[in-house]
Amino acid sequence: MKIKQVEELVGITKKNIRFYEEQGLLEVKRAENGYREYSLSDVKRLQEIRLLRKLSISIEDMRQMFGGKKSLRSCLEYQVEDMERQKKNLVQVQKFCEGLLAADISLDTLVAPQCLEQMEQLEKEGTNFMDVRKTDVHKKKIMGAALGGGIMVVLMALLIGIIIWDCTVDPVPIGVLLFAIGIPAVIIIGVIVSLIGRVKEIEGGEEDEASKY
Repeated sequence: MKIKQVEELVGITKKNIRFYEEQGLLEVKRAENGYREYSLSDVKRLQEIRLLRKLSISIEDMRQMFGGKKSLRSCLEYQVEDMERQKKNLVQVQKFCEGLLAADISLDTLVAPQCLEQMEQLEKEGTNFMDVRKTDVHKKKIMGAALGGGIMVVLMALLIGIIIWDCTVDPVPIGVLLFAIGIPAVIIIGVIVSLIGRVKEIEGGEEDEASKY
């Protein structure tokens, strides 16, 4: 079957299916014409991948699991242990926040240095507070993509303006004008479409998740 059918059957996007192939989690045979031909075993593997990803099993762990170097049991046991660590961490962070609430402080009475000292002590004991650098990664990527796309759109819009102004000075046939304007207009549309796709990819694409493994 074709990738479009697989996409509908499994609920995984084409881009992510390709990503899993590149990561060695899926080996798809090719037909005589060179196109990929997905089998029922490929669909089953993708369903397994989808399930394991929802359980936060890493790409590397899945690769070793499918290669027979790790068992599903060992990966799940690690996940349970990791979740237990996260739970304990959240309890400590929650207690810290509750302490601030119990003190009935406001922004005016907040003593940040003292709070930071307490947080640093908790961090030494194993508590992990939010890392602002990590939470801002997606925002920075989106801003970078928007900036690059925005510059291109502005340049193409300026080009359209120059073409129209030039035609008022030295008129040309309407067909030539529309053709000249059409090229940068198509580029603008293409940039916007690509930008929307890039934002979606940044917000949830497996390509971005791969950096964790």
